Amino acid sequence: MNQIDNILAKLVEDSKTPSVQYVIFNKDSTIHRFQFGYSDIKNRQKTSENTTYNAYSVTKTFTALAILQLAQQKKIDIEKSAKIYLPEFPYSSEITIRQLMTHSSGIPNPMPLNWIHLADEHKSFDRNNFFKQIFIKHNKTKSKPNEKYAYSNLGYVLLGQIIEKVSGLIYEDYIREHILKPLNIKSNELDFTIAVINQHAKGYHKKYSFSNMILGFLLDKSKYMGATEGKWNSFKNIYVNGTSHGGLIGSSIGFQKYLQELLKPNCKLITDEYKKMLFTENFTNGGEATGMCLSWFKGQLNKKQYFAHSGGGGGYYCEIRIYPELGLGSVVMFNRTGLKDERILDKLDKYIIEEKASR
Repeated sequence: MNQIDNILAKLVEDSKTPSVQYVIFNKDSTIHRFQFGYSDIKNRQKTSENTTYNAYSVTKTFTALAILQLAQQKKIDIEKSAKIYLPEFPYSSEITIRQLMTHSSGIPNPMPLNWIHLADEHKSFDRNNFFKQIFIKHNKTKSKPNEKYAYSNLGYVLLGQIIEKVSGLIYEDYIREHILKPLNIKSNELDFTIAVINQHAKGYHKKYSFSNMILGFLLDKSKYMGATEGKWNSFKNIYVNGTSHGGLIGSSIGFQKYLQELLKPNCKLITDEYKKMLFTENFTNGGEATGMCLSWFKGQLNKKQYFAHSGGGGGYYCEIRIYPELGLGSVVMFNRTGLKDERILDKLDKYIIEEKASR
C-alpha cells in the first residue's frame, strides 16, 4: 500500500493536483483508502473521504444502467430505433438504442467543455432548450450506424431524454429512485447537486500550462473561473448542462457503493442476464472489436480483465473500474482539469493485483 500512497502523495507535492481520493475494494469491504491534499487551497481545507468532486462522464455508466433497467422491464428494446421512444430524435431512424450506448451511432461529438453553467443559474437552466440548439447546429452524422466506434456525448444526452420519456420521471429523479436509493447512497455521497458546499472540492486548472493558454478560447474564463490560488486557477461551482452525459457529483464512497453492488451476483440493480449485456463488448458491422461495451470500456491490467470509465472536464478528473474475475473495484478522483482518459488506475491498482496474484 505504501507504493500507492507514495505515488498519490507525490502528485500533490509536485503540484500535479491540489488533492486526490483513492479507494480499492472488494464487493464487501474496503481494501485500502487514501486521500491527500487540499480541496480548497485558499482556505487550506484538506480533502477527506467525504469530499465530493464533479465526476463528469462517469455518469454515462448510470445512464446505460438505467436504460437496461427499463429494457429488463420490457419498456425498451435496445435493438429498436431510438426514434420509436423519442419521436423528436434528431438523427436517422436507423440508429438504435444499443448504438447510442456503444458510441457507434455516428452522432457527432462537439467539444463539451463549455457545456456548463454556474451553480446560481441551475434552478432556471433549461437543458432541453440548450441542446435543441446544439442538435440544430450538429445535425449530420459522421458515419453510418455501427460502422465504427466514435465517442459521443450527444448520444448520451439523447439517452437521458429517452429515459425521461419512457419512465415519466426527470433523469435525476430516475437515477435517485432506481440506483442511488436501493443502495442507500446518500445525497452527500452521490447526487446531481452540491449537497454540502464546504464539503465540495473546488475545481482547479494549472496556471502555468499550455492548456490554460487555450482555455479562454474554449470557455468564458471571466464567468466560470475565480481567483488564482498559488500555482492554480480556481473554478467557481459549476454544473454540467447535459446531466445524463456528465452530471454526477460525489465522493469515492458513493462510487464505491455503486461498484460494489455491480460486483455482486444477483445485485439489487439488474439481473445477471442484463448485467452480462452491460459488460459485453460491441463489434462493428465489419466485425471489428471496439473495446466499448454498453458505456463501459474494456481493458486488461496484468492480464486481468477490467471494465472502466473516466470522467474529466474543467476543474476535475476521475476514473472508476471493476475487475470481475478478481472481485475488485477502484476509484480515483482529482480536483484538477482532465481532458482525456489517463488510465491512472493502471499505475495504482497493479500493486494490489500483483499482491493478490502472489498469494
